[in-house]
Amino acid sequence: MSAPSHTRPHPASPGGADGRLPWWALALPTVLFAALLTLILHPSDAQAAAGDPAVSRLLEHLQQLITR
Repeated sequence: MSAPSHTRPHPASPGGADGRLPWWALALPTVLFAALLTLILHPSDAQAAAGDPAVSRLLEHLQQLITR
């Protein structure tokens, strides 16, 4: 005995796989990336910036490369 097939009563909603992202789906990661980049470029502004001197030198070197 075969099972009856079920059909959808109405077409799929327009917000399916081709739907648009909400505005915050792009804005939130962009803002967080900018905040983290600022902390990396200016580690002395962070609360726990004491850390390892090798990490400090690496970050200073990266900052010099980025600002060229």
